[in-house]
Amino acid sequence: MAFGRETCVTAETSQTLDRGVRVLKLLADAERGLTVTELASRLEVNRTVVYRLLATLEQHGLVRRDVGGRARVGLGVLRLSHRVHPLLREAALPALRSLAEDLGATAHLTLVDGSEALVVAVVEPSWTDFHVAYRTGVRHSLAENAAGQAILAARATPYGQPRPEQQQEWVAATEERSGANSVAAPLRGLIGIEGSVGVLMLAGVVPERVGPRVLEAATEVSEALR
Repeated sequence: MAFGRETCVTAETSQTLDRGVRVLKLLADAERGLTVTELASRLEVNRTVVYRLLATLEQHGLVRRDVGGRARVGLGVLRLSHRVHPLLREAALPALRSLAEDLGATAHLTLVDGSEALVVAVVEPSWTDFHVAYRTGVRHSLAENAAGQAILAARATPYGQPRPEQQQEWVAATEERSGANSVAAPLRGLIGIEGSVGVLMLAGVVPERVGPRVLEAATEVSEALR
């Protein structure tokens, strides 16, 4: 009688690569950078291992060391991050297109980039005679308009925690530069991504359904990016 034998396959991983990725994550979370000793302690390895990891990451521009010897994230990471924006844009476009057509307003996806807000996707409605023009690549402070203010509000109330009573889940504001009305809702439940979905409308009374509809689109985009 023959018996079947169950084979257990364990995925092979690279310990060195894993440590290198962990170094980048630790440095990304450390505003003032970290010393070799601090990294060695957090990785639970000796300093020689950390020196080798940093030397390799420096060669690729992913890490830099200041005059005091503290390691920080290098500019090479920015080049990698810029390649992510098209992927995020592609995932968000269906929800943005539906939002723009439904409300007859210009819809956009805004992400945190450093200390600023960066517009990475814009969809204008196809059927309106007039609408607010907007473009990708626009940068502004987080406090400047509804898109950034929605992100700040999300920081104040982390995902999963109850919101203060009477606090809406979206933000409405008037654009200082154009005078247009803007409504935005934050992306929620994402790791490593802060952003918002919003609309720009010509000056006037904003219909009550706009806020809930923008929130619905932000939820759809959040789900698409998970």
